[in-house]
Amino acid sequence: MKFLIVTHVAHTIEQQQYYGYAPYVREMNIWLKYVDELIVVAPLESTKPTAIDSFYKHKNIDFRKVSHLSFTNLKNTISSIFKLPKILLEIVLAMKQSDHIHLRCPGNMGLLACIVQLFFPSKPKTAKYAGNWDLNSKQPWSYRLQKWILSNTFLTRNMEVLVYGEWPNQSRNIKSFFTATYAEKEKEVVEKTINPDAKIKLMFVGSLVEGKNPLYAIQLLEQLRQTNKNVVLDIYGEGVLRVSLENYIEVNNLEEYIVLHGNQNKEVLKKAYQYSHFVVLPSKSEGWPKVIAEGMFWGAVPLATAVSCISAMLDQGKRGLLLEMDLEKDMAAINQLINNPMDFESKSKAAMDWSGNYTLDFFENEIQKLLQA
Repeated sequence: MKFLIVTHVAHTIEQQQYYGYAPYVREMNIWLKYVDELIVVAPLESTKPTAIDSFYKHKNIDFRKVSHLSFTNLKNTISSIFKLPKILLEIVLAMKQSDHIHLRCPGNMGLLACIVQLFFPSKPKTAKYAGNWDLNSKQPWSYRLQKWILSNTFLTRNMEVLVYGEWPNQSRNIKSFFTATYAEKEKEVVEKTINPDAKIKLMFVGSLVEGKNPLYAIQLLEQLRQTNKNVVLDIYGEGVLRVSLENYIEVNNLEEYIVLHGNQNKEVLKKAYQYSHFVVLPSKSEGWPKVIAEGMFWGAVPLATAVSCISAMLDQGKRGLLLEMDLEKDMAAINQLINNPMDFESKSKAAMDWSGNYTLDFFENEIQKLLQA
């Protein structure tokens, strides 16, 4: 099988290996176990891989470099419009030469691929929509357009669209899906307890950008310390807000209680999850937040906003706390949990039991079914 991936994920190359964002690449490597040849149409940058990058594990890769698209301002928009014909041609040729077409959405490349795939109705296709599939959520027009094209079974033929969460009134090609980080063999019996008089560890994992709202995690820690001096916060990730977050921490004398660790690999994060009581994600938008599922796998109780499928992941609060984005209310709810060890342990166990169902083994079985369909 000649398998095609069209994605907006920026790649780098080092020692003849193609690197990309590790969670995405690790997922694709499971698909690649069952394909003979791989074609990738994606941007390629002249930078070095970072701690959060990984490489495709396949011996037969045909990487087709395209330019990065950006419509954030007038200059970028004009430049991107001139790049479009060449990018569209690359996508058309790749789709024509492939046996299975796989789209990564949402994104600019995903939108172009959504349009081009309409002209290949007989080819088997899959699309992974990694964002929020909630049709009622506020999203850019390009995201809404991708959703409309993908779910329109008159236009889009022979495709299964993998989305996070279960949503009512969906077309027959929409398949509720998930993603995974840990294997069945990695499962451990973790009995996580909490003591208000001992150190209580919170952790935030994600890009330091407005959408992930890392400042709210810091402010939440600041509020919690007014009633419990044992609470600390570890922040993992990099982004444009790092300097402003560091300034906030310094101005408010929080250096002793908050550590910014930067980007870290899977093993470092695994240990952090194991030793943390809570994983905080006050995000404005998500698909399937892997950091929440990963934390839950190790019994870390999630504190997250009720966006996308997070309410279902937390079973409406039985497996964690749904943040209201009101510092006083959220602080009170977390304090109540800290001061009620039995409730904390119940949520921790429920979180671990639920997340333990979504292993890499289960994920791989589901991928096999998709490729054999």
